[in-house]
Amino acid sequence: MSSETPAVPEPPEPARPDLRQVGGAMADAVRLLPASPADRAEPGSGGGRRVRTGPDTVGEDLVKLVLTVVELLRQLIERQALRRVDAGDLTEAQEEELGATLLALHDRMTELCTQHGLTLEDLNLDLGPLGPLLPPPER
Repeated sequence: MSSETPAVPEPPEPARPDLRQVGGAMADAVRLLPASPADRAEPGSGGGRRVRTGPDTVGEDLVKLVLTVVELLRQLIERQALRRVDAGDLTEAQEEELGATLLALHDRMTELCTQHGLTLEDLNLDLGPLGPLLPPPER
């Protein structure tokens, strides 16, 4: 009798997913998304721009994205401030200070956009079927 133990068969390797199928499904999904026919929406339509990025413009793209987020927050804060004024939650002095602060913030945003060759309208991104990120400017 030998003291050798019988060899235990190794478990089979788990099946690897076929990544070509996953890639094909993703490509099909992307083809189903509606594409904008142009980089910029029709003038006067209130639409925004699609994000276009590239290795040559990554710095400019990042500045534009940051300014877009700041502008979105500025507009949200402004709307909340107007709600509080309409509700009568603020004193007259608080309303004056809030108005001056919001005006200064708007002016600073305009300056930053000008510094980087942008306008506030350039910050409005097109979210496809959802429409533009920022509401149209009030007249």
